[in-house]
Amino acid sequence: MKVLNAKQMRELEQTAVDNGVTYLELMEKAGTAAANCLIKHGSVYGSRAAVICGRGNNGGDGYVIARILHNSGVAVSVITLGSPGTNDARLNAERAAALETVAFADNRKRAFDIISSADFIVDAVYGIGFHGELDREAAELAKAANSSDAFVMSVDIPSGAGCDDGSVQGECFKADLTVTFTTLKPAHILYPSMDYCGEIDVADVGIPNELISRSAYIMKSTDEFLGKQLIPKRKKSSNKGTFGRLLTIAGSYGMAGAAIMCGKAALRSGAGLVNMAIPKSIYPIVAGKLIEAVYTPLDENKNGVISANGLEKILSLADKSNAVLVGCGMGHDEDTERITAELLRSTTSNVILDADGINSIIPHIDLLRTSKASVILTPHPGEMARLMNCSVSEVQHNRSRIAAEFARRYNVILVLKGANTIISDGERLLVNMSGNPGMARGGSGDVLAGIIASLAAQGIEPLRAAVCGTYVHGLSGDRAANKYSIETMLPTDMIDQIRF
Repeated sequence: MKVLNAKQMRELEQTAVDNGVTYLELMEKAGTAAANCLIKHGSVYGSRAAVICGRGNNGGDGYVIARILHNSGVAVSVITLGSPGTNDARLNAERAAALETVAFADNRKRAFDIISSADFIVDAVYGIGFHGELDREAAELAKAANSSDAFVMSVDIPSGAGCDDGSVQGECFKADLTVTFTTLKPAHILYPSMDYCGEIDVADVGIPNELISRSAYIMKSTDEFLGKQLIPKRKKSSNKGTFGRLLTIAGSYGMAGAAIMCGKAALRSGAGLVNMAIPKSIYPIVAGKLIEAVYTPLDENKNGVISANGLEKILSLADKSNAVLVGCGMGHDEDTERITAELLRSTTSNVILDADGINSIIPHIDLLRTSKASVILTPHPGEMARLMNCSVSEVQHNRSRIAAEFARRYNVILVLKGANTIISDGERLLVNMSGNPGMARGGSGDVLAGIIASLAAQGIEPLRAAVCGTYVHGLSGDRAANKYSIETMLPTDMIDQIRF
């Protein structure tokens, strides 16, 4: 699915109108679709709903929702923040005139009573054109809705969130469900607005797919980029050599689990052969848990990490491999920095840098520009902040811009992890919508790195390997959550749920 900013969305709607659709028809379909989404999320017959309408077309959607809910057996009260300011909104307000309508400025007490007794609250105050901070009256209503026990649905985006930058200044409606129309908007995937959206439903309002496909956009979702065929079908004549050799440089004293998880995820994702270069001290642990891999136990230094004395062996193995994964639980010191730097200087294999592989390259970051290898980095926000020499807050508030800028500057593929992982090669920008909060555990990143590295070793083009690996990682997390729960699922549960 595409992600359109406010300007692009308005242009798409205007194109639809130029092709015979009216704005009034779009409003009717949007309000009807949103009401039906709310109806699907719970038994609404006999319930009470408060629909809060602003002055613009978002408020017009709200009047349509109020009418549809009323016709479905809901006791609906409309709270208004001024008279409708567009002809279409005014017409729909007139169509809903039989419903109880309370002007907030005239009867604040009744408005608050409606909200406190409501089972459902519909936020139809502001749409994609909003920016800045809610005015005093809208902020009071948002605060009341957020303090209630009602199920809150926002129309298009939660009022108080900036559509294009995801900013939230002051009060903002906190939705359990956000129903948006035609495509996703930046506010649905950016921080901090994503935390106010709840579940997101993208409703069809009748804009032809042909027009959507021709529309400008700022990014795509990973599933649209990939299509239905995630990876090539395997031929009957295949052998283990067909699906590549992966070298993983992972693990350190106390971090054997990271090596196990990345190695197992890589094997589960289809690599023909996985050779694990690990410190000798953890070999019995790792090999006892993962019998399908090949092992290269190496000397370690006083810190319990792989010694640079083994560099010649590592470079030789890298030359025989289709991809090299560096960093999962590897530790970080002068030896790991030397190993990582020399790999980037010499190997032509795909290189995936995760965790301490990322930390180890920071002092030699310009090697990313000159490396003969295709390089994929998979930082979390803290590692991204170190790469960019900025704060984590700056990263989180500018995720898409920072990902694209770094990828372009260093000629790499950047996978910026977190809720709605961002992927960029410097030109294309993709967002991953699979996954859930249960994946926020130590070890999830090792699983992701193993999947991506495995796909790269199999000869899948590096950007596609990064995108596919991220998408499948999220799906495996969703399956694990369904089998266990987001509270009890573990990263190892995700490995068992990997499917392509």
